[in-house]
Amino acid sequence: MERLRTPDDEDGHGGPSPGTPMATAGAWPFVTLRRYHLPGRRVVWRDRQHRKGLAREARALEALPVAFWQTQIYNFYVGLIFAVGSFLFMLGSALSLIPGNAGVPLHIVNAIFFAGSVPFTTAAYMQHLQAANASAFAPDPAAHLPRERPSLIGWHPRSPGWLSTFTQFIGTLAFNVNTYDGLHAPARWYMQDLALWLPDMVGSVLFLVSAYLAFIETSHGYWSWKPRELAWQIVFVNLAGCVAFMVAAVFAYVPRGAEPAWIGAASNANLFAGALCFFIGAALSMRESRLAAPA
Repeated sequence: MERLRTPDDEDGHGGPSPGTPMATAGAWPFVTLRRYHLPGRRVVWRDRQHRKGLAREARALEALPVAFWQTQIYNFYVGLIFAVGSFLFMLGSALSLIPGNAGVPLHIVNAIFFAGSVPFTTAAYMQHLQAANASAFAPDPAAHLPRERPSLIGWHPRSPGWLSTFTQFIGTLAFNVNTYDGLHAPARWYMQDLALWLPDMVGSVLFLVSAYLAFIETSHGYWSWKPRELAWQIVFVNLAGCVAFMVAAVFAYVPRGAEPAWIGAASNANLFAGALCFFIGAALSMRESRLAAPA
């Protein structure tokens, strides 16, 4: 929802004072969009584009130094590494759907899943580094000089972007545990649930929370339908992928007794669908990286 400016924003001459937001928008309690009135021009600030260094706030900042985590090449590699992890998850789930794993030993399939979890964690942290070092936006370009000492984690609980990237990073660590334990899966059903299903479920929940935070950050509200906007396409397809991962995790629960064969197939099918969505989102992110400043 959009919150329009109040009379307190006026400069006493019938208009907004320079540097005062004319309007703000965002899903409560977040503000993810601001419109500024400056002498001779207006500036539109968007939280996602600001933290990733995209669009450079209507070119007002393009002459200033750029932190390496906001450059084209950095954003490109974040998308590329996500794409590698997504592809490996697609490969592992596809092999799992083929009877007999297409002749590939089960431990090799599990190793593919673990290998895929590592790029996910790497790219997730690279993305979080952007949010951890995002400056508070001000219309004055001098306020946007890169920090001399980057923050490794940061603390910006009022930013949906920071919350999104942080929860996603923690979720990838849970998937690291899940896929690593899969290399040496215990025999007893309850131990499999503790070692495999529980971290899978935790990671899926965190991914879902992260994806929705990214969605409202881009939508500037609880819901939106903007299929022509590249940023919206990225967060929407990632949200769909997280829903598929959540369904896959629910089906992956190991009961005490036997279960129908279709349960495992349904879990792997949703895992493949989720990984495919992430792969598409990563490819779109690589395309979006062209909007950032050159290195």
